[in-house]
Amino acid sequence: MALALGRLTAWPTIHRLRTHLADATRSMLHDPLTGMLNRAGLHAAHATFAETAPAQPLIVALIDLDDFKRVNDTHGHRRGDDLLIDIGQRITDIAALHGGTAARLAGDEYAAILPARTDDLNRIADTITTIIAQPVASPADGGPATVTITASVGLALVDTSDPFTDVALHRADIAMYHAKRNGRNRHAIYQPGMTMPPAQHRRGPRLRDRRQPTGGATA
Repeated sequence: MALALGRLTAWPTIHRLRTHLADATRSMLHDPLTGMLNRAGLHAAHATFAETAPAQPLIVALIDLDDFKRVNDTHGHRRGDDLLIDIGQRITDIAALHGGTAARLAGDEYAAILPARTDDLNRIADTITTIIAQPVASPADGGPATVTITASVGLALVDTSDPFTDVALHRADIAMYHAKRNGRNRHAIYQPGMTMPPAQHRRGPRLRDRRQPTGGATA
């Protein structure tokens, strides 16, 4: 009887500890602004893909918003954050539609990993850029307003066994910078031998390279 009573007494504490642990784990793997996976969460998702489908190739997409600083400067950081949340949801929906998952890496940069169920990477990339370019409704003091932004997208077809950062994400990163160089609001697909474009065509270090926190983007 005493043992049973002790268990009943301890249960609320155990429940609280489990809840705190679950919350801590979620915060480690998710972006606080958008609720999407963060970089660590995307690594975990990639590891799951590699474990459950080791022979299946993956499509890795790196998505970088074009001239996001203009949105913050023109409309303010609050509306900029609203835009990041809305765009993040659009990317999440696209990834889910293809059986994959998406993340906000930092600032105005997102990524997605998708099972390679098709070799038509151009169609997937066109879908991403087209949906992102749709106007975003945002509340404003004078009534609802719309903000429009475009994105440069880099895609890479990789094996699940490829190292995620050094191979998969790096190749998508190279392709994304080629999209930037070629005019933005477009995509590029990584090809063997493709290298990072010259520095003058790049916009400098990204927030994730500077290891800044994942709040609203400023660049």
